[in-house]
Amino acid sequence: MKNSKEYGAKLKKVFQSWKRQGSDCEPVTYEDPIEALVVGLISEMYPEAEAKKIYKRIQSHFVDLNDLRVARSEEILEVMGDHSPQAQTAAQTLTRMLNQICDRYDALSLISLRNLGKRQGRKAVEDIEGVTRFAADYCFLTALGGHAIPLTGKMKEYLIREEMIHPEATEEEIHGFLERQIAAADGWLFYSLLRAAAEGTLSSAEKGRSADSDAKNKKKPKQSKRKDSAKK
Repeated sequence: MKNSKEYGAKLKKVFQSWKRQGSDCEPVTYEDPIEALVVGLISEMYPEAEAKKIYKRIQSHFVDLNDLRVARSEEILEVMGDHSPQAQTAAQTLTRMLNQICDRYDALSLISLRNLGKRQGRKAVEDIEGVTRFAADYCFLTALGGHAIPLTGKMKEYLIREEMIHPEATEEEIHGFLERQIAAADGWLFYSLLRAAAEGTLSSAEKGRSADSDAKNKKKPKQSKRKDSAKK
């Protein structure tokens, strides 16, 4: 990626400022990769908080994944509480993906992928019809022990707007850059904080801030003093 050194320096500074507010973020893990794929497909299409609610409703309504697999799209949309084109795409993709997994593995489980190498496991996930780049990355990060940074469209827009990646970088360049800058051990934390920042849910102390803006504020001590004296 062009100017990766400069972008990398800013990315790391911003990440450090985020970590002051979210360093206690617990990683999410799934025993069966199929669950990570289901969650990933929903999570890509909705803000994090809404996606969690939708998944909980799906878990409560359907007996198991097989029940979800054979459900009509209309029923899934009712459970999701959304009949938008986006929801219709999500419902159709979910059933198509589950049907292909059932046909290919003769079971609604991908637990066997955990016995493969990480590269083979990821390729097996990517080969499933309907699995998006985000869902594959989410599954790789949370169920297969791999290093990946899942990115929604809003997260990419945020990275460009905050000048943490080159605006003309390709999909592969962006993912490669992020995975080189962020250690595998920090993968989930970075994903969570970046997503929160992009969706405007990062804590108020850090919302909209970056390491650069912190530095700018430090350069204005006189203005701060005036404000303090005015309060007195």
